Amino acid sequence: MIFHGGGLDAAVTKYGGEKSDWLDLSTGINPNPYPVYGVDPLAWQRLPDTNAMEILTKAARQYYKVEQAHDLCVVNGTQAIIEMLPRALLCKRVGIISPTYNEHAHVWNNSSAEVVEIKRNDTLPDDLDALVIVNPNNPDGFVFEKSDLVNFAKTLKKTNGILIVDEAFCDVMPEQSLVSELPKNAIILKSFGKFFGLAGLRLGFAIAHPLLLEKLKQHIGIWSVSGPALQIGARAFADANWINYAITALKLLSKKQAKMMENVGLKIEGENPLFIYASHPKANKVHELLAEKQILIRPFLSDVSKLRFGICANKEAMARLEKSLIEVMKNV
Repeated sequence: MIFHGGGLDAAVTKYGGEKSDWLDLSTGINPNPYPVYGVDPLAWQRLPDTNAMEILTKAARQYYKVEQAHDLCVVNGTQAIIEMLPRALLCKRVGIISPTYNEHAHVWNNSSAEVVEIKRNDTLPDDLDALVIVNPNNPDGFVFEKSDLVNFAKTLKKTNGILIVDEAFCDVMPEQSLVSELPKNAIILKSFGKFFGLAGLRLGFAIAHPLLLEKLKQHIGIWSVSGPALQIGARAFADANWINYAITALKLLSKKQAKMMENVGLKIEGENPLFIYASHPKANKVHELLAEKQILIRPFLSDVSKLRFGICANKEAMARLEKSLIEVMKNV
């Protein structure tokens, strides 16, 4: 079983209260989402049309700064792309820089590929068909420099290998994206829902050289993205004022929250403007006691000393978290 953030229904069932009572910090999603308004009623009634897809694709290319020589495809969420990759690429031996988002290893294992988990400082095996890197990494926020990623791609090219870079959390630090230096043997995955705070919309993108991306496109069915998602995504990508404000606000909120968490006794192991990775010898107890106060955070079955906190939406939510953490740390 793979454990993810979210799952507020299960938390309510176990610990009580109404959903509205809970402070859900279990996911790395912008707590102040892009405002959804003015969706054309026909978008709900009709199948998604070609023009709407073209408008979104153009807006996405501009937002992600995709060069003319490269291609971009749209799907219903990054997870959908992750699940398509084994069928599209048919790789037999796949390296994954670990620990990271565990769905990557899960889907490749299910495809009968041999999965090789590689630590960050390890030398790459010389016989990989593909290498998967989440950058910035989930859950610890580690960031590879673009030069490192380019070198990985060069190494893989010697054996016709493919570099897969999951940039789901890169919108808050666009300067770190590999899109500007995209190697011909690399595929970049992009998530709309995390930075724009609309995970339920299900919207994701893959960016690559046209010949490489064509392998993926062959596995995307018609009407893969809803009409409302096409409209909302295109509008959001074009809203430069909201985007700039959101990046600044998230960076300020996350720094303030990380400092507060450190002050109450948690060790900060990694940061991203969308989440904070922390440790405590009794992390499971911290998680449990916070849940009893109807605050949901992300524990880890693979490392019971670690916790991940989403970012509080405002000073009131942060004050509630601080008060609860102070009380919890007295009892662990």
